[in-house]
Amino acid sequence: MNDSKYEAVIGLEIHAQIATQSKMFCSCSSDSFESEPNENVCPICMGFPGQLPVINEEAVKKGVKASLALNCTVPEWSKFDRKNYFYPDLPKGFQISQYDQPLAETGWIEVDLDGEKKKIRIHRLHLEDDAGKLTHIPNGTLCDYNRSGVALMEIVSEPDMRNAKEAGAYARAMQAILRSVDASNADMEKGMMRFDASVSIRPKGDEKLYPRAEIKNLNSFRSLESAIAYEINRQIGLWEEGNPQSKEITVGWTDAKGKTYFLRDKEGADDYRYFPEPDLPPINVTADFIDEMKKELPELPSEKRERYLSDYGMSEAEALLVSNDTELADYFEQVVQISGDAKRSLTFVLTILLGFLKKNGLEVHESPVSAENLAELVKLVADGKISLNIAKGEVFEEMFETGKDAEAIVKAKGLEKMSDEGELEKICQEVIDENPQSIEDYKSGKEAAFFFLVGQVMKKTKGQADAKVATDILKKLVG
Repeated sequence: MNDSKYEAVIGLEIHAQIATQSKMFCSCSSDSFESEPNENVCPICMGFPGQLPVINEEAVKKGVKASLALNCTVPEWSKFDRKNYFYPDLPKGFQISQYDQPLAETGWIEVDLDGEKKKIRIHRLHLEDDAGKLTHIPNGTLCDYNRSGVALMEIVSEPDMRNAKEAGAYARAMQAILRSVDASNADMEKGMMRFDASVSIRPKGDEKLYPRAEIKNLNSFRSLESAIAYEINRQIGLWEEGNPQSKEITVGWTDAKGKTYFLRDKEGADDYRYFPEPDLPPINVTADFIDEMKKELPELPSEKRERYLSDYGMSEAEALLVSNDTELADYFEQVVQISGDAKRSLTFVLTILLGFLKKNGLEVHESPVSAENLAELVKLVADGKISLNIAKGEVFEEMFETGKDAEAIVKAKGLEKMSDEGELEKICQEVIDENPQSIEDYKSGKEAAFFFLVGQVMKKTKGQADAKVATDILKKLVG
């Protein structure tokens, strides 16, 4: 399809569950991932008459920290409003949200796009409570209200993204920031982070905003990018037919079919009949409180990435991968601090540890190999006590399976490098005697034949020979 004449305009609304133990306006547990349906509910979050909500102070605190990390302005006063709509997952018949006086406004973050940075503006961040969860079955719908009332922050971007890849990069950067300041666990498998994507098309060079389609409830980066890409192509097709989208609509996305489908005309503010929440006071965020929150902000992923590039000589891709994962970054830095070898630490963490974790379906915090133990393994290699092949093979495998420390495994299995040059010279001579054809080939100019001999020495010593020492001895003996 010819899209060279057109430009996509994309904005995201990110709904992130705030990392609090209790819900936004009651004391019910907010952790319902493995709970029985409708176990964590009470008269307040179920909307019983006469029940009064109370603002969760920790949710406000974490909302402010997130806002500051996103370079937002946090006004002195904000307030809650009732957003009225009727749906089975909303027991109160309204959502407590923020309309015209949100917690924070006008922020921005930078995203990395193949080594180039792009600033994406943030329109606002506001607090609200979540709805319940509906499960559709053949003969009806099941309602689980455990999630109803859970504290949420909604982060609304400006329409600054132009393709699915940019939207994905923005969403990943946002997840990393929220996790780094402990504002949200942002675990999409547990429904803690969801996206609504607004997509419209316009002729290139046109600054006008045309009617958009809002794609609701996307719950993975893959779904987000696929849905946006599909919707861009769908709307470009309408333009090509001379019949561009004429009104704003809300659509859903199905992973199974790989396409969007019409849900309804998009609601506006008037449809929700917002009015100030009469049971909750305004939120007063003082300058002193903001200063206190600024002091609590950790090093942000973008700052960490720049430090990795300058201090550790990482590639852009490596720095982005490590800095965007708080647990991985903490683990890596512990390994570096103990081992004193950033380059080898990075190799072991990214190529060996992550490979084993992925193969076994584990997260970094579930690793049976602690950062201290991995650092010990790195030091054994750096000090020349064991070879890299033995370290990443036999030793690490047993560490991962048993949780034992590296030095104990090396000693128990006798895996230390051969340091006796006299013994190594005997083995090299055996290899020479056993491979006369390779000697002839090497002397006739075939370098590969010499590497074969080195390989035979390593094989005989089960990888314990120092390859450099073996090479020097072989060259001396072959002449």
